[in-house]
Amino acid sequence: MPGQMYSDDSHNKYSPLTGLIYVFNLIVGTGALTLPGAFSRAGWALGSIFILVLAFISFVTVTFIVESMSIANAVLVRKRREKESEDSSSESRLLQSSTSRRERDPLIPPYFNDRSEEIRTRATAVGVFEINQRVELGRMASMFFGRLGLYLFYLCIAIYLYGDLAIYISAVAKSLRDVSCVYVPKPDNATGNRTSIISDDTLCWSEADGMTRFAAYRLFTIVFLITLGPFCFFNVSKTKYLQLFTSAMRWTAFLIMIAVASNRIVAGENTGHPVVARISALPNLFGVCVYSFMCHHSIPSLITPISSKKRIHSLFTADYLLITVFYLLLALTGIFAFDQIQDLYTLNFEPDHSTTGNPSIFTLIVQYFLSLFPVFTLSTNFPIIAITLKNNLKSLFEIVDEEDEEVSDESDSEDESGQLGYPRLFPPATRRTQPPPTTICCKLLSKGGFPLLAIIPPFLVAIFVQDVQFLVSITGSYAGAGIQYIIPVFLVHHARKRISTTINPYASPFRHMGWLWFVLTWAIVSISFVTIHRFLDSGTTIPS
Repeated sequence: MPGQMYSDDSHNKYSPLTGLIYVFNLIVGTGALTLPGAFSRAGWALGSIFILVLAFISFVTVTFIVESMSIANAVLVRKRREKESEDSSSESRLLQSSTSRRERDPLIPPYFNDRSEEIRTRATAVGVFEINQRVELGRMASMFFGRLGLYLFYLCIAIYLYGDLAIYISAVAKSLRDVSCVYVPKPDNATGNRTSIISDDTLCWSEADGMTRFAAYRLFTIVFLITLGPFCFFNVSKTKYLQLFTSAMRWTAFLIMIAVASNRIVAGENTGHPVVARISALPNLFGVCVYSFMCHHSIPSLITPISSKKRIHSLFTADYLLITVFYLLLALTGIFAFDQIQDLYTLNFEPDHSTTGNPSIFTLIVQYFLSLFPVFTLSTNFPIIAITLKNNLKSLFEIVDEEDEEVSDESDSEDESGQLGYPRLFPPATRRTQPPPTTICCKLLSKGGFPLLAIIPPFLVAIFVQDVQFLVSITGSYAGAGIQYIIPVFLVHHARKRISTTINPYASPFRHMGWLWFVLTWAIVSISFVTIHRFLDSGTTIPS
C-alpha cells in the first residue's frame, strides 16, 4: 500500500552460505586497499593485535544491529495487527479482542508445570521477532530515536558518504595518474641512482608539456567528475550482474596481490623490514580498520533475504573470522614483501617504467590489472553512493518532491539505491498534512541542488588531498566510528525499551548492559585519542 514503511523480501530468498559470501564481499572493499600501508606504520605485532580487537568490537555491534532489526519487526507486526483490528467491524473487533485475551492468557491451566508455559512463550516469541521485513537503519532511527537523534543519524550518514565519495574520486584519479605518467626522472648526479620516491612536482609525461604529476592528478579528478557526476541526477541501480562483476574483480585482485607478495617472500626478493610496534601510528590504523570492517549500514538488506536465520550470529562469526584472517594475510605479506607500502596498496604493483628489462605480456597484464583495479570497481559504485547521499540530504533537509509523494510498495523494495550492498539508508518520505510547496526554487533545489550538493564537496576535498589513506582514516575515525559503534549502541538500547520480554531468538550474545557501556566508552576514548593526536602531532598538515 502507498506509504508502507517496510518491505517484505520473502519472495527473494537465498541460502545462509550465499549470505555469508555477500557479507564478505561487502566488507572487503576500498578500506582493505589502504590497510597494508597503515599496518606497516603501526608495526606487524601491534597492528595484528589491533586488527583482532577492532574486528571483535565490530562483530559485537553487528549483533546489536541484528537484535534491533528483530525488535523493529516485532513492533511493525504489532502495529499492523492493531491497524487491522481498527479497520474491522465491531463484531470482528470483539472477536479479535477475545483472541488477544486468549493469547495473553496461558493456553494451559495454571496448575500445569512452569516448563510448559516457558516453551509456549518461547514459541510465540520466535514468530513475533522473526526478521521477515527489511527495516533499514533510517527506519529504525525514526522508530527508536527522537527528532534530535534522527537528525544526528542522518548527519552522521551524510558525512560518512561524503568521505566515501572523496575516497573514490581520489583513489581512481591517483590510479589513473600513476599508470599513465611514464616520465622517469633522471638519475641523481651524485649517486647515479634514481630515487624510489617520485614527488608530485615531477613531470608526468615529458619536459615538453610541463605538466606535473599533481597537475595530472587534478586533471583526472575533473575528468572523473565530468564522466560519472551526471549519473547522480538520474536513477541508477546496481544490478545483480554488475555486482557479480565487481565481486569477481575484487576476489581476483586480492588473491593476485597476496600471491605476488608471497612469491616475493619465498623467492627471497622481499625488501620489507617492518617495525614490531609503533604506538604513534595507531590513530591512523584505527580509522582505516573501522572503515575496513564497515558493513553495518547494509546489514538489513543483506540478512533479511536469508532463508534461515536461526544461526545468523554464527554466520557473522564465520564471516568476521574469515575477513580477519584475510586482512592479516594481505597486510603481513605486503609489509614483508615491499620496503615501502603505498597509501593505495595496488600502486605497489604498477609497471616500473624505470627498468630497462622487457617483462612478459602476462606480467604486464597482471600489473595493469592491479593498478587499474580501483578504477573499475569504484567507478561502478560511485553513482550508487552519490544517489544514496543525495536522497539522505533530501531527508535531512525535509524537502519532499513530487516523486517522494508517490512512494509505493514497489519503490520501497526496489529503490534506486536499494540494491544489495548499497541499501536505502533513509525511510520513505514522511507524509505531510498539507501539500508541499511547488515553487520553482524548491523544484530546482530538489532536482539539481541536491545532486550538486552531493558530488561537489567531495570533489573539492579530493582535488586538494590525494592521500587516500588519510581520507580513509579521517572518514573511519569519526563518521565511521559513529555508524559502527555509537549508532548500534543507542539503537539496541532504545529498542530493548520497546519490549517487555527477554525472549528474543535474535538477541545479541552480548546482552549485558556492560557491553553497551564498553563499546560506547571505547568509541569515545578512541575518537578523543585520534583527535588529540592529530592536533598535537607535528605533522598535522593535510597531506597533498
